[in-house]
Amino acid sequence: EFNTTETRIVFDDDKKIKEIVPVTRNDAHKLIEECMLMANVATARYLKWHKIPIIYRVHEKPLEERLKNLRTFLSDFGLTLEGGDEPTAIDYATVMSQIAGEPHEHLVQTVLLRSMNQAVYQPENKGHFGLNYEHYTHFTSPIRRYPDLLVHRAIQHAWKKSGAEGFMYDEAKMAELGQHCSDTERRADEATRDAVTFLKCEFLSHRLGEEYDAVITAATNFGLFVEIDPLYVEGLVHITELGEDYFHYDNARHCLKGERTGKTYQLGDRIRVQVAQVNLDDRKVDLRFVSGGTVDEAAVAELADKGTDANEEGADDSKESRKPRKKRYYRKGKRSQSKPQD
Repeated sequence: EFNTTETRIVFDDDKKIKEIVPVTRNDAHKLIEECMLMANVATARYLKWHKIPIIYRVHEKPLEERLKNLRTFLSDFGLTLEGGDEPTAIDYATVMSQIAGEPHEHLVQTVLLRSMNQAVYQPENKGHFGLNYEHYTHFTSPIRRYPDLLVHRAIQHAWKKSGAEGFMYDEAKMAELGQHCSDTERRADEATRDAVTFLKCEFLSHRLGEEYDAVITAATNFGLFVEIDPLYVEGLVHITELGEDYFHYDNARHCLKGERTGKTYQLGDRIRVQVAQVNLDDRKVDLRFVSGGTVDEAAVAELADKGTDANEEGADDSKESRKPRKKRYYRKGKRSQSKPQD
C-alpha cells in the first residue's frame, strides 16, 4: 500500500482559504475500502463466468524501460526488485517492506509509484497489477461513475437471462465506451488538479517573501519541484537558482548533480526555499533556493584530483583554453502527475 497524502482546503466565513490540511485515513476508512475491493473482484468474476461483456479496470505491468530505470535507482540503496522482466505486485510489496521506517521510505515509494502505468477501462481483461487481482472492475459507485453503471446493467441482464445474448452492449461497444470513460477520467482528474492548484496558488500569493522548509518531489533538467511544508503547495526552484555550477540531470536516479561542486539534489531531499513569485493564470509558483542539498564527497575528491592533474600538465595553456564554461539555462515547464491507480 502506498502512503500518499491527499489534502483538504478549509475556507473561513469570508470564503477565503484558511488552511490546507492533510486528509487522514483511519481504520474505518481502510475497512470500507477493503469491502469495496472485494465487491469489485466478486462482480468481475461473476460476469466473467456468465460470459457477459463488460469493461474491466485494467492496470498493466510496468514498461521495460521504466523497470530498468527503477532498478538502477534502487541499486543505490542496496535494494533489488525481483521478478525479472515481469515483476509482480508482491515483488513491489517486498521492496516496500524493506524500506519501512527508513529515512528514504518516502523517496523510494514515490519512485516505485511513478514506474507504474495508468489504469484504464477496457473489455479485454488483463488483470490489475497494482492490486494483484486477476479479475477487477468498478462496481460500487454507479451514481457517479459511468463504468459502474454499465456493470450494474450487465448484472441485471445476467439475472434475467443466461449469457450475452440480448445484452444491449457487445464487446466492440464496450471497447468504445471504455476508451471514452478512460479519456473522460483523465480530463476530470486534470480539471480537479487545475482547480486545486489555482486555490493553492491564490493562498500562497499572500505570502511572497516568506521562507519555508520543503521536500523535493521531482527533479528535472530545468530545476526542482518541491512541496512546501506544512502548506502542501508545490512550486518550482529553477536550475538558475541553484548557484554557479553546471548541473547534470540523472533520469534514472531522479537527481541533479553539480559538475564542479558535487552538490546533489535528489527526490526526497529537504531544502529551504523562499516564495518569489506566484502566477495565478499559469498556476505556477516560483521559489528561490535558500539552503539545502547534499554533497557527493567522492565526486568532489575525483574533481579535485582532476583539477590538480590539469594544473600540473597545463600550466602553459593559452588564456583561450581557460575560458569558463558557459552556464546553461533551461526553460521552465510542467511535470507529469502521478497517483495510485485503483
